[in-house]
Amino acid sequence: MLLEKLNKLLAQTDIELTELQKQQLVKYVELLNKWNKAYNLTSVRDPNEMMVKHILDSLVVAPHLSGKHYIDVGTGPGLPGVILAIALPDTQFILLDSLGKRVRFLTQVKHELGLNNISPVQSRVEEFQAPVKLDGVLSRAFASLQDMVDWCGHLIDHSGRFIALKGQYPSDEIASLPNQIKFEKDISLNVPELHAERHLIILKKD
Repeated sequence: MLLEKLNKLLAQTDIELTELQKQQLVKYVELLNKWNKAYNLTSVRDPNEMMVKHILDSLVVAPHLSGKHYIDVGTGPGLPGVILAIALPDTQFILLDSLGKRVRFLTQVKHELGLNNISPVQSRVEEFQAPVKLDGVLSRAFASLQDMVDWCGHLIDHSGRFIALKGQYPSDEIASLPNQIKFEKDISLNVPELHAERHLIILKKD
């Protein structure tokens, strides 16, 4: 049972979700598993593994977001954007991807899960202009920090943040950031049953 697996994982964190939120996460995994067979949206094939590597890996970011408008660049099948939108229903997320099949999947997810706080958009990030002032740019396994600030710099001003989900601490990438970008903080994330490092790197414009 996916719900049992989710509850077991959540019990190892401080994250509290309603029954509706849990049902939405289970439904998302079921949709991802179903669509994955035809669309190859993720290399993770086992729904139980998806709970750890996709759901919890994204959920642990939620407590560290305080703004109301974010963009998830290179969102793929909606990671971390869909998961954060479920966890933070009062926060709006633009989910940006250049591949049509991923955006079609996200549109279906929005419909079936009743997620009014996500906006799937097909576009290259360099060509996209945000319709609202954004509090942050999110990326997970999208690109190097250098590429992220180069490609996404037009999306936020000095009050916004670049928020990158990384595996091992990217010391080389941080050391080579341009002068106008400042490293703000590194948050070490603990993902239950994931035997790998996870870091949340937060950058801002100087």
